[in-house]
Amino acid sequence: MKWFELTVGLRYTRAKRRNHFISFISLISMAGIALGVAALIVVLSVMNGFQKEMRERILGVASHVQIFGSGQSLANWPKVAAEARRDPEVIGTAPYVNGQAMLANDDLVQGTMVRGILPEQERQVADLDQHMVAGHMSDLKPHEFGIVLGQELAQALHLSVGDKVVLITPQGQVTPAGMLPRLKQFKVVGLFHVGMYEYDSGLALIHLNDAQVLFRMGENVTGVRLKLKDLMLAPSVAHRLASTLTVDAWLTDWTQEHANLFHAVALEKTMMFIILLLIVAVAAFNIVSTLVMVVTDKQADIAILRTLGASPASILVIFMIQGALIGVIGMGIGVGLGVVTALNIRFIVPFIEKVLGVHFLSPQIYFISELPSDLQQGDVLSIAITALILTLLATLYPSWRAARVQPAEALRYE
Repeated sequence: MKWFELTVGLRYTRAKRRNHFISFISLISMAGIALGVAALIVVLSVMNGFQKEMRERILGVASHVQIFGSGQSLANWPKVAAEARRDPEVIGTAPYVNGQAMLANDDLVQGTMVRGILPEQERQVADLDQHMVAGHMSDLKPHEFGIVLGQELAQALHLSVGDKVVLITPQGQVTPAGMLPRLKQFKVVGLFHVGMYEYDSGLALIHLNDAQVLFRMGENVTGVRLKLKDLMLAPSVAHRLASTLTVDAWLTDWTQEHANLFHAVALEKTMMFIILLLIVAVAAFNIVSTLVMVVTDKQADIAILRTLGASPASILVIFMIQGALIGVIGMGIGVGLGVVTALNIRFIVPFIEKVLGVHFLSPQIYFISELPSDLQQGDVLSIAITALILTLLATLYPSWRAARVQPAEALRYE
């Protein structure tokens, strides 16, 4: 009796049924589970890829951790950087000066965030060198008043490398005529394109020494930017440094600065999982109608098995095996289809675009023009287990009905 339920359950599944409609419903249920599982895997992989791509682009300009002064500026930044480097997770430090200003070219004016940097140290904490489309970050020299602009910002001001632009700061000068803003002419020495509109249209880079003069900061800086071995440890590293630094400073990490954006993406991923899981649930509960019809069709067989000594529990297990097999096959096909699609989506989407003659993600509208994909083993396992649980739940009621069949009643009209 050890393999009795499994043997009979598998035989019922393989047997040709008199009612072809039942077989058709079984195939529909199997296909629905497969499509639902595959869709879940592909969509979550794309969401993971989008989140990863967005994080990499943001952190190509932003830093993992920032240390800034409790007042308007941070004094003795080399000491702060040295203390931060003692932490084993910190692999790069760079000072910076932040300030708001306006750029003017003839009658065109744009507001921007100005960041003063040391090019040789900035590459330790950011990847802006890799996003230069014209010029080089090393072209920023102290006291030469060069400026590197985001490509969108340069286009809005009709500027290119070699042009002059006037930078206007709110730190004004008091004159008999009143407060006048400070104006300084800069030469455009480079352009960058990160792919994030926030930076490409609103960030300008100048040398740290020029920024200190422009914003009247003396030898002080706004803060120090840090790069870590593992960016996911940024909150814990920031908390640890807050207690070890000997200067009065505040610390923030990238998860705080962009919390709303990443929380929105995480919420969207969760909602997509729930919505697509309903597809799997509908397909799984189609198994209920399939097994109910099978139980009705097999009442005589159930009665004979009962008279031969099969217990109600054995009958219940037999039909659970039959229903679970439909779900397992559908889930297996769905996992295989979803994994293959997620791993090759960068090739599948361009092929579909070429065949249909359309571009789903236009680079003129979206900052990501290709569908990214990041297939994670944990997502695949959770989807497969969830689909299997839903399938098993769907088999309970029909199997319970089969276990309650009375042999005498079932054989009365046979």
